[in-house]
Amino acid sequence: MDLVEEFYEWSCFSAQQAAEKALKALYQELHQVAWGHSVRGLLEKLSNEFDTEPLMEGAKILDKYYIPARYPNGFDIGAPMDYFTEKEANEAIDYASKIIRFCEGNIS
Repeated sequence: MDLVEEFYEWSCFSAQQAAEKALKALYQELHQVAWGHSVRGLLEKLSNEFDTEPLMEGAKILDKYYIPARYPNGFDIGAPMDYFTEKEANEAIDYASKIIRFCEGNIS
């Protein structure tokens, strides 16, 4: 909905959150504890059990959307809505979708 309404900054933040929550669900499935908000960090800690490398580039991009997209003072000048684009929002949603599918595929 955020994408349709052109809330690109919120689309990027929501994508990051969706990926983070999916990974934390996978950690629960594995009976492991997950701390933090870094999608990259969460994936990195799973790399001993899964091939997470194909998801790392997207995770790094999603992590960049955690703070600046969320907070009104995330940028020196202007609001987050002034900085995020439709292309970035679509890209973030695509990366999050890949991570969510990865998690779904590893949760019984």
